[in-house]
Amino acid sequence: MPIPDEVTGHEIDKDVQQELQSLPKGLAEDVARNLVMVAKLIDEEPEEAYAYSRIALRLASRVASVREAAGFAAYANQKYSEALAEFRAARRMTGSVDLWPVMADCERGLGRPEKALEMAGAPEVHKLDKAAQVEMRLVAAGARRDLGQIDAAIVTLQSPELASNSAQPWTPRLRYAYADALLAAGREDEAREWFAKVVESDKDGSTDASDRLAELEGVEFVDVLVEDEERDGAEGLEDSDGSDGSDDSSEGSEASVDSDDSKDTEGSEEPVRRDADEG
Repeated sequence: MPIPDEVTGHEIDKDVQQELQSLPKGLAEDVARNLVMVAKLIDEEPEEAYAYSRIALRLASRVASVREAAGFAAYANQKYSEALAEFRAARRMTGSVDLWPVMADCERGLGRPEKALEMAGAPEVHKLDKAAQVEMRLVAAGARRDLGQIDAAIVTLQSPELASNSAQPWTPRLRYAYADALLAAGREDEAREWFAKVVESDKDGSTDASDRLAELEGVEFVDVLVEDEERDGAEGLEDSDGSDGSDDSSEGSEASVDSDDSKDTEGSEEPVRRDADEG
């Protein structure tokens, strides 16, 4: 697949660059450039990111960061079985537990929430950093909801991280999951309160909490641009309907003249060419 000339491969993390040093220089550059494309496209164009990840995997399947990137690309495309296999391979190569939460979420994606909950209670969780532990809590709560255990999901999300007033990268998602679980349990007033807290912490607008909150408060947003376009369209129709028909009559006269002239040239016209699309 084509890669823009401006992508050099040096954009990737230094740790990954170091890993790729085990490869011949030219090969390392090719792999690095494909990994950059995976990172650039995975959020907006996951299918293309997946295609680049397969190229990198074909070139360097024994590099852990390549297996990890392939796993995330597969995960973004809901290819959970494939993603899980890649994550397991990366973990075997590195011995790291960092991928434990996303591996558990793959189990959820494969319809095995019980396995995800089993992983949430495994010793590996205690080795995770704070951000990964929060992610694991989110996965476990999702697994509870998969099983229809909404109250258990709410309890799972209750934690010091949820109660903290300190805004961390995971704060909006954690609060959002809690608000959504409360709403699913019919606790609308509490859900409204927590959606408001999400809005406070979600400075980048990564969630739709503001829309959810507005919906709960009965606020209806109106798209002014769409309304203006509809109004202009309606006025155009009124103008058309209100015409006096003089143009139509003149067109009819012209058509009559053309008809008379055509009698004189009958048989001399060339056949009309049909467009290929029409044929």
